[in-house]
Amino acid sequence: MKKNMRKLKNSELQRLDVSQFKDAPKIPLILVLDNIRSLHNIGSVFRTADAFLIEKIYLCGITATPPHKDIRKTALGATESVAWEYAKDAVSLLEELKKDHQCMAVEQTENATFLHQFTPEADQRYVLVFGNEVKGVSQAVVNTCHGTLEIPQFGTKHSLNIAVSVGVVVWHFWSKTSK
Repeated sequence: MKKNMRKLKNSELQRLDVSQFKDAPKIPLILVLDNIRSLHNIGSVFRTADAFLIEKIYLCGITATPPHKDIRKTALGATESVAWEYAKDAVSLLEELKKDHQCMAVEQTENATFLHQFTPEADQRYVLVFGNEVKGVSQAVVNTCHGTLEIPQFGTKHSLNIAVSVGVVVWHFWSKTSK
């Protein structure tokens, strides 16, 4: 039996405005983008962070920062709603954040926890680190984290696009932590 499938208008979606977004409770999740080359990937991450009420994004190393037209092109305004900050060195940043956050690199490592086997702990704050499109998360950054999460993959490719990886992992966290 086919249900009514009228496409909703934007005005019917009941989205927050920027002010309401800033005041809304966030999921206890910070994203660290380390040495991301693609401005479009950065913009896509901002958009995902907006969609799931992420606490903050840190942009590290060579990762470009707003305002930039190519970030803005894919972020569609999310650089105005999502809190963000630039930090030159991800290792130094993580040393500070890991004092009161569980820091996890999203990377393929020995003894990584597969994402579907990971359930975030209630009342725990998390930091997820995503690395360079070619080299991934650096070993120094992996060594600084409490652990690693791996997205299982079954095809011939060795990795997913970073923006896709962020979407998959953030959806997992949101689905496990939202009430």
